[in-house]
Amino acid sequence: MPDAPQDEPAPTTGGPRWIPWIRRGAATVLVALAVGTGSSAAMRWDSRIATPPGFGRGLLHGALMPLAWPTLLAGRDQTVYAERNEGRPYKLGYSMGVNVCGLAFFGWFFARVRRWTRREAGLRT
Repeated sequence: MPDAPQDEPAPTTGGPRWIPWIRRGAATVLVALAVGTGSSAAMRWDSRIATPPGFGRGLLHGALMPLAWPTLLAGRDQTVYAERNEGRPYKLGYSMGVNVCGLAFFGWFFARVRRWTRREAGLRT
């Protein structure tokens, strides 16, 4: 009768372990540049509209504000708030846009962190 198979070590992938990190970093930088460029283009387009922004455009500006961070970090100036606006409706929309964008980003981020920690603990995800 053949012996039961012994536990064998898992085969290695053959490449350095840091290569996936480099790929993720490069992808992150490319996405950040694309998002920053897109938000910059959206704000330039929006600044051409003659009427002062109200709640809806405040919501858009608020959502675009966190997305402008990569562009600002790269050293390019970008408008993130309309100085000439309709007052309270614009400010309410702007703050709601910032909060919804933050909720979407941090909700996704903390869901991933929770999945990673559960996976490390051996729990079902």
